[in-house]
Amino acid sequence: MSTSVDSPNRLETAADPRSLRRVVIEPLTRVEGHGKVTILLDEEGRVHQVRLHVVEFRGFERFIQGRTYWEIPVLVQRLCGICPVSHHLAAGKAIDMFVGARRLTPSAEKIRRLMHLGQIYQSHALHFYYLASPDLLFGFDAEVSKRNVIGLIAAYPEVAVKAVKMRAWGQEVIRVVAGKRVHGVACIPGGVNKPLDPTDRETLLRDADTMIAWAKEAVDLSRKLYLSNPEFQEKFGVFPSNYLSLVRADGGLDLYDGGLRARDASGRTIFDHVDYFRYRQYVDEQVKPWSYMKFPFIRSLGAEEGWYRVGPLARVNNCDFIPTPLAEAERKEFRNAAGGALQHASLAYHWARTIELLHAGEGIKELLLDPETSGRELVTQGEPAREGVGVVEAPRGTLFHHFKIDEQGLITKANLIVATTNNNEAMNRAVRSVAANYLDGRQLTEGLLNHIEVAIRAYDPCLSCATHALGKMPLHIELVEANGAVIDTLARNGDGSFARG
Repeated sequence: MSTSVDSPNRLETAADPRSLRRVVIEPLTRVEGHGKVTILLDEEGRVHQVRLHVVEFRGFERFIQGRTYWEIPVLVQRLCGICPVSHHLAAGKAIDMFVGARRLTPSAEKIRRLMHLGQIYQSHALHFYYLASPDLLFGFDAEVSKRNVIGLIAAYPEVAVKAVKMRAWGQEVIRVVAGKRVHGVACIPGGVNKPLDPTDRETLLRDADTMIAWAKEAVDLSRKLYLSNPEFQEKFGVFPSNYLSLVRADGGLDLYDGGLRARDASGRTIFDHVDYFRYRQYVDEQVKPWSYMKFPFIRSLGAEEGWYRVGPLARVNNCDFIPTPLAEAERKEFRNAAGGALQHASLAYHWARTIELLHAGEGIKELLLDPETSGRELVTQGEPAREGVGVVEAPRGTLFHHFKIDEQGLITKANLIVATTNNNEAMNRAVRSVAANYLDGRQLTEGLLNHIEVAIRAYDPCLSCATHALGKMPLHIELVEANGAVIDTLARNGDGSFARG
């Protein structure tokens, strides 16, 4: 199936934006970071252009240059307070290569995996219950005063209490590995810095079965909400796309390691089991002048056809199976709901996300029961290298960290492609699709505009993570007199060229 321009994508560029009315949704709510959506309408309320803009800029790829490589896992996690573990682990995997540790000791790898599953568990619980469920439970047009986490607590107190405890348990998994719930430190070059404490292990195990059961309830709820609304499956942000994720050597879901797999909208393989060290041969990035967030694409398909989706929907679509029993049973039901084909609805992300939540709970228990997770051989090394690439599946999708060092061990080059960046084009297509189906020619209300935000929230974007990028970002400067007259202008275009006057 082709992933070429779908009908709502006519809204990407307006022919003459100066003649149109501009509606701005700013700030976007219940997302991490700062962004806005602009909608251009004519006098009849017809939609001519819809764009998601990321309006903050953070230069992590530049200012970590010149720092020693062993600092990087600590520095880059400051990109975000929501998913620092993902950046810590991806950077940790990259700097492993600088000491020749392409394969860690079994204990070190399992401790890292435990930390990673704790991050997946707490992040997915946070997003589904705190950020997404108010829309799904109360309706997109519900009163703003009700459509939030406070409204959730009032209407569904038992669900809200479980949500808080689920997130706390996931954060506790992170704490016992990294020392802190947020911005802790576990990764060192070639391994981890401390073993798992037996007392912490037993404490976490006491609640493991409860947390798995509550995750299963989240799957049941998300499945029911999705399948009971035909519009979610057929109309709301539904469009074909390519998908990218890591998979194990046997095709199973793997959130920490594996090879890169890409499939097109019909499920045909574009590439498979690619060593992520060679990701640059398969993935490229495009800059557009109206956003600080880049647009990645699959090189072999080109920028127009090669955009893709990542994250829970991509991972559950892409993998051949999930290696924990309860989550695998749910994956089969997920695929059966689409007749065995891939799911393409944006709101299917929530169902897929809770399946991964369940998998993370099961995986944490398995690792806590594994004797190797409590081992004390924690560091290894081999033939050193000057270039390192680390890739993990962050809660929001595939995360790339790529670094080069000089002979003194100082970072000379850095490239980060984060999950939200990988989903950039998909999020823009989602808002255009929703605008075309729900806003076009209608009187705008807060509830209708919330439809746009619902489409974006389905991807659980982390806009702070996504705007670290180093590139030739557009810039427009005006020199203005005290009376308001513009004396001069200077513009830097998206291609890096300058224009004056």
